[in-house]
Amino acid sequence: MNDMVPEGDIVLVVDDSPEALGFLTNAMEASGVTVLVARSGEAALGVADKVTPDIILMDAVMPGLDGFETCRRLKSMARVAHVPVIFMTGLTETEHVVHALESGGVDYLTKPINIDELSARIRVHLANARSAQSARVALDAAGRHLMATAQNGVVHWSTPQATRLLNARGEAGDVAAAVSARIADWMSAQSGLRAIAGESFALDPDDAASLQLVCLGAIGPDEYLFRLVLSGGENPDEILRQHFGLTLRESEVLLWIARGKSNRDIGEILGLSPRTVNKHLEQVYAKLGVENRASAAIKATHVLHSPLDG
Repeated sequence: MNDMVPEGDIVLVVDDSPEALGFLTNAMEASGVTVLVARSGEAALGVADKVTPDIILMDAVMPGLDGFETCRRLKSMARVAHVPVIFMTGLTETEHVVHALESGGVDYLTKPINIDELSARIRVHLANARSAQSARVALDAAGRHLMATAQNGVVHWSTPQATRLLNARGEAGDVAAAVSARIADWMSAQSGLRAIAGESFALDPDDAASLQLVCLGAIGPDEYLFRLVLSGGENPDEILRQHFGLTLRESEVLLWIARGKSNRDIGEILGLSPRTVNKHLEQVYAKLGVENRASAAIKATHVLHSPLDG
């Protein structure tokens, strides 16, 4: 039992039963992991909004928000969309298993829980999740604005670049939920993968400046890959990066300088300290051959051929 979860990992257990919570907490804390508990779906959403667990154990039947709806809402949150959810329940009918998987769960265990079986499944799903996360980090380092969803729009994962782009364009708030709904609507109108791979559509059909989603096709069972681009072509930070020979971070900093953001604002948007923003900006000045942010902004705007939206 001591090798259930690698030491230092965070497990969120969601169950309305104090007995079940106590049993699972004792078993996992013996492994040296941090166990967070939530006795309702609402409480689980509150925890996930502040802390990102490594794996979630979810009771299916709870008063108020049941486990299925809680899982759907968790999967609409960019912070935890990639976190594997294992359902635990006394329900054994096939329709319940299907419901759990359609809600975004990766596995399903029936109660009473066998600790050895739970241990094995946790290890497998953690390994799979970390392998996928490594791929996402690599894609993010390459400046890829990508996200993967199910056909019903539930977000499986998104690169940090994609999340930052959505937030930066002012479409934050319930961003992932809005994206999920739009993708679900678009997918339901398509006639098959061959017809949709390579096609694009606007996140907001009524906004000419809305982000575009390009469907790159299926990458697994009920998993479709999408690339986010700004209307009119490539993402502006990518254009700046290639034109001036900048690093990914330098191009992002330059883009926000061109949009009139302060160093503090840029730091908050990109998750950087003001000092780090300053260091990137020094490199940007050197590569552009300018001495101040106003000159850098003018050069960036000129390359992009049009004024940038704030």
